[in-house]
Amino acid sequence: MKRLPLTGIQVLDLSRILAAPLAAQSLGDLGAEVIKVERPGRGDEARRWGPPFLKDREGGDTRESPMYLSANRNKRSVTIDFARPEGQDLVRRLVEKSDVLIENYKVGDLERYGLDYESLRCVNPRLIYCSVTGFGQSGPSSKQPGYDTVFQAMSGLMAVTGLPDGEPGGGPMKTGPSLADFMAGQFATAGVLAALYERDTHSGEGAHIDIALLDSTIAAQSHYVATYLATHNVPPRRGTEGNGGLPSQAFACRDRSIIVICGSESQYRDFCEVLGHPELASDPRFVTNSDRLRHRRELAATFGAITKQWPSADLLAALKSAGIPSGPVNTYPEVFADPQVRHRGLTITAEHAQAGPTNFYGSPIRFAGVADRAPMAPPVLGQHTQEVLREVLGLDHAATAALHANGVV
Repeated sequence: MKRLPLTGIQVLDLSRILAAPLAAQSLGDLGAEVIKVERPGRGDEARRWGPPFLKDREGGDTRESPMYLSANRNKRSVTIDFARPEGQDLVRRLVEKSDVLIENYKVGDLERYGLDYESLRCVNPRLIYCSVTGFGQSGPSSKQPGYDTVFQAMSGLMAVTGLPDGEPGGGPMKTGPSLADFMAGQFATAGVLAALYERDTHSGEGAHIDIALLDSTIAAQSHYVATYLATHNVPPRRGTEGNGGLPSQAFACRDRSIIVICGSESQYRDFCEVLGHPELASDPRFVTNSDRLRHRRELAATFGAITKQWPSADLLAALKSAGIPSGPVNTYPEVFADPQVRHRGLTITAEHAQAGPTNFYGSPIRFAGVADRAPMAPPVLGQHTQEVLREVLGLDHAATAALHANGVV
């Protein structure tokens, strides 16, 4: 493979906020040409979700929030008012030349403008139309609004996240990042890729993909929901404890906490050796993983008292030497200073129109022998309107000037 796999694919991104823009961004990372359509003068609501805001070259606030920046690299921004017939016509003309359309409006909203799937499939029968909503295109809650935290709560994710009841700070807990949005965006990406493959290898026809944040967040809990459905046992909240072999959790050292995962009996015995307490391997309470599960509180207290005597760097070095999965509980500055993270190139720099050279996180997908595309910073509102209307739709300067003068773009 000599090029990114979606080179030559055009994506029309009518979405806002986070989940669906993340899907469009992922397609852009894979080589697609992504055109983001925004409302003139306002744009994506996520642009204003600050402070903090990105600073311009003079140190003043821009209109670009980190929420917006996180989901809109490798896109061009076009402003079109598709509440007006002239704007609807421009979008339909872009649809004629597009392979994929991604939107996250409330169910039925785009039908008012003739921009729903049934209308646009007549314009372009090969169009892959991906709708990302809170509850999906059908069902009693389909027209209800919602954001990430709502779906973390309704999906059961919050109920199984956090410290156990009875412990200080115990109770349901939201994850820090917006994982419901992220998961829905990744399921949307997978659906688009599958539909493109089916279209181009079999039917030649487009498809309507229906992604719901509620569905996605339930599915993302994988073995937790599988445990409940198969056994009717609800997995309890366990703080930092893992879900397999024990001990698997955060342990406090003299200076900081680290994570240790003993996924096998041999790793457990090696952990006891590293700590200088080989006798714990034959302690009747802890001999097998089943024993350790039954005595998990005693296990945590016993080993926690030992790890507190170690400097974290010394213990991590000893664990690494013994082949025991482990690592520090990093802050973000420590994450992006980590030699492995730096080697993998997860920080990228791109030229932002207002801020100049700006750092962003990069795509984790790598293709051997294929260079990543030169990163494009998330665009400022309408940055590429004239460019896209000229290059994609073939409009001349007079036509684009008239559209601008009439407030259509």
